[in-house]
Amino acid sequence: QVQLVESGGGLVQPGGSLRLSCAASGTFFSISRMGWYRQAPGKQRELVARSTRSGSTNVVDSVKGRFTISLDNAKNTVYLQMNNLKPEDTAVYYCNTIVLPTYENYWGQGTQVTVSS
Repeated sequence: QVQLVESGGGLVQPGGSLRLSCAASGTFFSISRMGWYRQAPGKQRELVARSTRSGSTNVVDSVKGRFTISLDNAKNTVYLQMNNLKPEDTAVYYCNTIVLPTYENYWGQGTQVTVSS
């Protein structure tokens, strides 16, 4: 079993910054991929950014240039640095990971990010 513990969400004004963290623990050999998804009210969950163990990243166009993802393989922790936040970034952000050797998929409990003046 794998547990994901998220932190760093909160309320921020437009143009502000937040840093999300997600640490994986439990029974697995290593992380294959780790990333962040978000779900706004009335919308489907969408990919924000993800990184493989080797450092290959995918970032959704709407946050490119503003959000940066980084994966610390030694700590099994993924970070999402969010700068120049906009009201449309408001959502619950979920951490996701795929672990080795089983390639099982796990989700965190979600952390609320609210961008409002």
